[in-house]
Amino acid sequence: MSQMSSTAQSLPFGLAALRDRTVVVLGGTSGIGLSTAIQAKAAGAKVIVVGINRDRAAQAATEHGFDGWRAADVTNGQAIEAALADIPHVDHLVLLAGTFVAGKVMDADVAYLRRAFEERIWAAVTTIRALGDRLASDASITLISGMLADRPNAYGTAILAAASAAMEAFARGLALELAPRRVNTLSPGTTDTPLLQRTLGDGRDAYVAGLKEKLPLHRLGTPEEAGAAVVFLMSNGFMNGETLHIDGGARLV
Repeated sequence: MSQMSSTAQSLPFGLAALRDRTVVVLGGTSGIGLSTAIQAKAAGAKVIVVGINRDRAAQAATEHGFDGWRAADVTNGQAIEAALADIPHVDHLVLLAGTFVAGKVMDADVAYLRRAFEERIWAAVTTIRALGDRLASDASITLISGMLADRPNAYGTAILAAASAAMEAFARGLALELAPRRVNTLSPGTTDTPLLQRTLGDGRDAYVAGLKEKLPLHRLGTPEEAGAAVVFLMSNGFMNGETLHIDGGARLV
């Protein structure tokens, strides 16, 4: 018992666990990903962000003092491999890239609908395979799903709901397959990010106002709150194979 206690006490705890560790965030140039990167950097991590837009990635790295940036479309395997090729070691891999793919199964373009899985499941597979042994033996991997995994709707989100639920099952399987590396999933509710504005356009304000009336906390989540949840998943060495819901109780209503 004393030996077990001594071992547990020797492990870095909380934010100290991120100090001097290399964190790579795909989708790290805006929204939840950017907030995750900022908070990891503040905790002393070496942070590299990857985004689809080269200028935005470079600007984010310069503005926030990140240790590096890359530009790549996560659905392009060769681009991901090239973006990660010169990173020698990764302690924490965060995969948050993805767009809001919405279209009804009976009439939407199938190639477009496939993107929900390409941006999530297959992008994760490509990234993890590209890193290979450069992913530390005690690394953490954080994936992203979303509330649609639990509460799909009738407005063209069936495929995205399926992809979100698949990410959670994928994480549980990977936690066993890649052990002792840890794999977890973040499941955020509606969060006030640039993606929300791009998705809803001029209808954003009306949608948000109606949603706030229904939500238990009467507000949306913030990127900072979701980013803090990712930092927790990275820094708590006993979180494994779990889905962390940060939705303000939205699944209850």
